[in-house]
Amino acid sequence: MPIYEYECKTCGKRMSFLIFSQESLKTLECKKCKSKKLNRLLSRIATPKSKESRLESLADPSKLAGLDEKDPKNIARWMKRMGKEMGEDAGEDFDDAVDHAMDEDAQEGESSSEEL
Repeated sequence: MPIYEYECKTCGKRMSFLIFSQESLKTLECKKCKSKKLNRLLSRIATPKSKESRLESLADPSKLAGLDEKDPKNIARWMKRMGKEMGEDAGEDFDDAVDHAMDEDAQEGESSSEEL
């Protein structure tokens, strides 16, 4: 049973769906905004890496270049990238929490710029 990735045209959220049949394509909707306007994405293929090579990659100081520990949005992106690098899927709950934190940070930035 294939798993396909989609991106919402309305809010930009990426999500994965397990597709059992062509009929199930008719019921797909965004998990965030409930829009039915979705684009199917070409997923990257997974290439197995040894634990040693993943840890070596994480030890590379260039992976921390541009990391601003005072910016929650930046930290969230870094956490997602490190999770993918380790080959571990933190799950949709983690992705949703990170997306929520990024949205909150963006809203706080908008409200503080409005106050100026």
